Amino acid sequence: MVKPLISTELAQSLTAARLIAVALDSPVERQSALHQHARGQLLGARRGLLSVDAADHHWVVPATHAVWIPPDCLHGLRSHGPFHGWSVYVAAPDCIGLPEQPCIIATSGLLREAVDRAATWGEGALDQRQERIAQLILDEIAASPIEPFGLPLPQNPRLRRITQALVDDLADNRSLEQWAQWGGVSTRNLARRFVSETGFTFSQWRQRARLLRALELLAAGAAVTTVALELGYDNVSAFVAMFRRAFGVTPGRYFLGP
Repeated sequence: MVKPLISTELAQSLTAARLIAVALDSPVERQSALHQHARGQLLGARRGLLSVDAADHHWVVPATHAVWIPPDCLHGLRSHGPFHGWSVYVAAPDCIGLPEQPCIIATSGLLREAVDRAATWGEGALDQRQERIAQLILDEIAASPIEPFGLPLPQNPRLRRITQALVDDLADNRSLEQWAQWGGVSTRNLARRFVSETGFTFSQWRQRARLLRALELLAAGAAVTTVALELGYDNVSAFVAMFRRAFGVTPGRYFLGP
């Protein structure tokens, strides 16, 4: 059983500090079953991809983004590979003005730095300086644009098993037919259900998962060649062409801005 990032009592508490931040680096994959608590939660990864279930939403989320979970919303997560993640737990009264539905936001450098600082505080009452940083975190969450950036996950158990395996190894270039055989489902049924449950064809879904991982690696300073090889491309040109089609610019220019 996975140990919670904070105790159940704190996650449900209405009297503890209005904001509690935690960070965890674990050498093993982390998976938490569906659960809920009275506090709102912003969760993200320092690196790697997370699969997140929240209400009727199912996403794959890169480290450049985070997921907001409102109070009392049923949710769970799984990391792909070692877990390097963080969470901010917000008392229900302070969630007023924050999104009322689960959503994905882009995390600013300011937000990430503030969360790192807050994660060193412990669980006691906040002093005046800490209160100002806590308010900054809340303001940044409220000001962050909601983005349709995550990758939807299917609900069907066999399709979910295939998508989880894909995200675990994005360099795996097996065909739709090969994945259908591996997952114990017909090729036709796999293709049809992928579209109906995610809005993407199988190839579109895999490409989007690779794009999310590419953005994360590029943001961390990885070379374009390294990213292309890690994502299973035989040559850099194919990766650059795919990236340009999706974002309108080459990987080298994406983070330079307009």
